[in-house]
Amino acid sequence: MIDWNFAVQTGTRLVRPGPQIGQDEARAVVTELRELSRLAQGHVREFTGMDAELNPGPATIVDRPGWIKANVDGFRVVLEPLMDRLAERRPASPFGGPGGVVVQALGARVTGVQVGAILAYMASRVLGQYELFLPPDPSGRTPTGRLTLVAPNIVQIENDLGVHTRDFRLWVCLHEETHRAQFTGVPWLRAYVQEQMTEFLLASDLDPGAMLDRMREAAEAIADAVRGGESSLIDAIQSPEQRVILDRLTAVMTLVEGHGDFVMDAVGPEVVPSVKEIRARFQGRRDGGSRLDKTIRRLLGIDLKMKQYAEGSKFVRRVVAEVGMDGFNKVWASAESLPTIDEIQEPTAWIARVVGTRSLGPAAEADQA
Repeated sequence: MIDWNFAVQTGTRLVRPGPQIGQDEARAVVTELRELSRLAQGHVREFTGMDAELNPGPATIVDRPGWIKANVDGFRVVLEPLMDRLAERRPASPFGGPGGVVVQALGARVTGVQVGAILAYMASRVLGQYELFLPPDPSGRTPTGRLTLVAPNIVQIENDLGVHTRDFRLWVCLHEETHRAQFTGVPWLRAYVQEQMTEFLLASDLDPGAMLDRMREAAEAIADAVRGGESSLIDAIQSPEQRVILDRLTAVMTLVEGHGDFVMDAVGPEVVPSVKEIRARFQGRRDGGSRLDKTIRRLLGIDLKMKQYAEGSKFVRRVVAEVGMDGFNKVWASAESLPTIDEIQEPTAWIARVVGTRSLGPAAEADQA
């Protein structure tokens, strides 16, 4: 269904080159990012109180083509088994057997081009990520996870913003190392996210009439986004069952992204002295961009991710202020402890349901002092 090799070729051909720097400077950037990722591990562990992986390796540093390849490898780990199951549901094609070999090959290359083009756009924007499904462990049964930082993008943005380079790099590492702490310190979280992704994909409505409706809605979403509306392709192509599942996925990803944003800002100015300046300038960049860029961001759901950062961070701040870090960390007890979409908007509802007896957090204690 997807020609993954063609996706990599397309993405690496289309991706824009990173900032032009010398080899010595590039090596220095890689060395510092590895050192700062290790430093951030300790700060995250101490601040969050999470029982994360002890002595994990430093972050893997990649360029833009390397990020594209890593993401395609991750997609293959997760999606190929699901695509085989989806293909079995499809009706037989009149073009030479189930699905038609020629038609399938052509469709796979077209989809590969689409995936590659999206990854080429994303590869110049992503600063880092915790790759849940890479690399597979030696047994081949479960992935071990890997933290990746995209060096050219970090250098590009710190130059564009005019911020202190070491502070900015550590600030980025704090966010990404928080994700590593989440997925290594919470044993069930990776499996939960993968399960929701699997359910979402298997809930695809392959009925021809329904698919035609989805295509019409996608076309309308594109037209609306171009006009400056709020539509996204993600919303347009969902079945009703997928919308329910996506609400659960959105809630958990809003939590983990918001938690990462909260930690990167809250660790303190003694760790990142210019954190307030960095946040202000970085937020201005998030909110900016050309009309075309904003349209693409809406269509691909990137604006939704930015909204997740803000809403998730607000949720975490409120909960920590009310019940302290120990109270907040009850969110990691089980899948049932995760906030719903509605609870993200109303943290006191989550506190009442999960924490129960209200304890005083730092902000409440300060108010009473």
